[in-house]
Amino acid sequence: MDLECSRDGLMYEQYRMDSGNTRDMTLIHGYFGSTQGLSDELAKQLWMVLQRSLVTVRRDPTLLVSVVRIIEREEKIDRRILDRKKQTGFVPPGRPKNWKEKMFTILERTVTTRIEGTQADTRESDKMWLVRHLEIIRKYVLDDLIVAKNLMVQCFPPHYEIFKNLLNMYHQALSTRMQELASEDLEANEIVSLLTWVLNTYTSTEMMRNTELAPEVDVGTLEPLLSAHVVSELLDTYMSTLTSNIIAWLRKALETDKKDWVKETEPEADQDGYYQTTLPAIVFQMFEQNLQVAAQISEDLKTKVLVLCLQQMNSFLSRYKDEAQLYKEEHLRNRQHPHCYVQYMIAIINNCQTFKESIVSLKRKYLKNEVEEGVSLSQPSMDGILDAIAKEGCSGLLEEVFLDLEQHLNELMTKKWLLGSNAVDIICVTVEDYFNDFAKIKKPYKKVRRWDLPQSLPSEARESRLLSLATCAAFSCTACA
Repeated sequence: MDLECSRDGLMYEQYRMDSGNTRDMTLIHGYFGSTQGLSDELAKQLWMVLQRSLVTVRRDPTLLVSVVRIIEREEKIDRRILDRKKQTGFVPPGRPKNWKEKMFTILERTVTTRIEGTQADTRESDKMWLVRHLEIIRKYVLDDLIVAKNLMVQCFPPHYEIFKNLLNMYHQALSTRMQELASEDLEANEIVSLLTWVLNTYTSTEMMRNTELAPEVDVGTLEPLLSAHVVSELLDTYMSTLTSNIIAWLRKALETDKKDWVKETEPEADQDGYYQTTLPAIVFQMFEQNLQVAAQISEDLKTKVLVLCLQQMNSFLSRYKDEAQLYKEEHLRNRQHPHCYVQYMIAIINNCQTFKESIVSLKRKYLKNEVEEGVSLSQPSMDGILDAIAKEGCSGLLEEVFLDLEQHLNELMTKKWLLGSNAVDIICVTVEDYFNDFAKIKKPYKKVRRWDLPQSLPSEARESRLLSLATCAAFSCTACA
């Protein structure tokens, strides 16, 4: 500084005496030629300390204070020279240095580098790369701001507003980084991680609303890290991907359930002894998982995902109905296969009631009110499909009974029967056996039924079977009665 002051003083005097004498000005400038090099070397040392200021302020705050004092001193010289320039027009070489402005540029570059350097993994090396990246960012930013608030502000003059400036730098660097991440080809779970962090974590007590940053950080004054347009695009991409995934998941779940239908062992039963398969539990567990994820982002997205789930459920139940019908038709072509047809058909019927209850439970849990658009209208349609599946299943089971009894019913009131036949005993045992299975049908599908015969039968056959059943009852067949 002494060398610069001597140089600048001589050049100023020469300028006042003879401003047009460039030869003497060049001579003075050359004599003090190494001074600019010393200034540049000093600047490098200052920037080096500033780049590590968050570490330096912990270990040796006096070093950071010295740097700030040098910058502040040079700022005062800059102001004095600029004031003199207005009067004389003279500015010495290398002035103004603007070291305060450069200091903030260095800090801003350091913050950006710190944010960008937190990505330690890629999708190829770690499926959870984004979650880890965002968590490291959260921890680093929170720790840095706490240090800045508690320690760095003591090393800078108040008018530097160092914490406010650093907060803005971090916020801008984060916004830029989030924009970069949003522009990548993110998977559905990665979109959820990003939006959850941007919309919730960033403004939560885990980060900007942390008590150690209060009251200096006012979350309400922070601009969104991602624009509404970008958020909307991410949500659209997420919903599109989720739709495809749900369709694929439902298709796979149904295919897996169909494989169980042909097993040689009976289906499992619930705690009350009613046959069931795992299909409803698998479907609604998948719905629950996606709704819980959506709820982390926003209420609006949660409602959209619920509507999507119910819409896809509606389509899925239509396929379920078709598959149950095919199952019945294939069995009728060869009644020896599958071995546990009756039990699995009962499980399918019971699943209909489970689906109904699960749909109501899902809506009650994730809807604030039943009149939300597009949601309340979906229930009647699904109930109708489920009732149709159950009704068709029950009719098929009754048809199964009559197919097994047909030969023995036809023996009643015949010469063979009069001469001695065990037809009634067989009928009683068969009906009782079916009764034991039908007892495992859930309400409301398990109920007292009249002797309704399939409408597809000719009227003569229907009358004959009704007569046979009445005759069977007359012979004190308790199971039939």
